[in-house]
Amino acid sequence: MAGRVEDYDAVLLSGTVGAGKTTTAHALSDLLSAEDVPHAVVDLDEVRLLRPPPLGDPFQHEVELANLRDLARNYRAAGASRLVVAGVVEEAAEVARYREALAGARLLLVRLAVDLDHAAVRLRARHADDPGALAWHLDRVGELTQVLDVAPFEDARIDTTGRTPADVAVEVRRLAGWAP
Repeated sequence: MAGRVEDYDAVLLSGTVGAGKTTTAHALSDLLSAEDVPHAVVDLDEVRLLRPPPLGDPFQHEVELANLRDLARNYRAAGASRLVVAGVVEEAAEVARYREALAGARLLLVRLAVDLDHAAVRLRARHADDPGALAWHLDRVGELTQVLDVAPFEDARIDTTGRTPADVAVEVRRLAGWAP
């Protein structure tokens, strides 16, 4: 793990679809809220929604980074001392861009990993009412897992298979040095 645990003020939860990024982010927020720690949660899936996507940017990555930059600045100005970000980082070269968007935050990148069968169960529950979205996500989970497995670059990796979001959040908090 990069840096000393007490050095982090931002955590970026990455991983394939169905790994539990957003759910863990909210569980971590619950822990921080219980301790009265000023913080913000950013779901990158939500901040990059633009339809249709810009030409040459099918996953709206540039929009995501621009919005993250503004959100981080605004949350810091409003008093947030911790930032919890949930999204997918597919390439090591992009980590510097996320760090820059987070205003140079001391960033802990945590990859949440999950067994493909377990991810499929989660995705079926999440997309039960949308067969098209379900099919896309089921295809994407294996593809994205392969991309992330080729050249790991995260600071820490946590397997979420069979674990509760609260348990995973406790481990992330410890890794970030945010434990009370």
